[in-house]
Amino acid sequence: MEYKSKYYVVKEKALPEVLLKVVEAKKLLDSQRNISIQEAAERVGISRSSFYKYKDDIFPFHDTANGRTITFFIQMDDSPGYLAAVLSVVAQYKANILTIHQSIPVNNVATLTISTEVGEGTGDISKMFEEIEAMKPVHYLKIVSRG
Repeated sequence: MEYKSKYYVVKEKALPEVLLKVVEAKKLLDSQRNISIQEAAERVGISRSSFYKYKDDIFPFHDTANGRTITFFIQMDDSPGYLAAVLSVVAQYKANILTIHQSIPVNNVATLTISTEVGEGTGDISKMFEEIEAMKPVHYLKIVSRG
């Protein structure tokens, strides 16, 4: 059975301390240009390996606020109509597509990188990702950046 990610909104008090410290380290890295990941991790009291383990899995809720960009990566079967089906889901949630890049398929599997802008009328982005992940042709979805 293939594992599909689920997305949750959780109150800060319910999160393990290590996840909160990863968010702090990410803020340090964003605000200070000359700081290494090792230094940021040490300042907030976590190991570098903990930072790397969780860095792509936690981000402040406000990162999906109006005007933010979310880039995600998908591996999926390469057949006619599958890309259109994914883009249709993005359109249903009213996320503005900024860029789409598809690599040359290997063994009938295509790799897509899609950047979207979250706007005022955008629906629940976590539900959009869940819906895309649930599609039969999708093997893998990962959020790679929020900005």
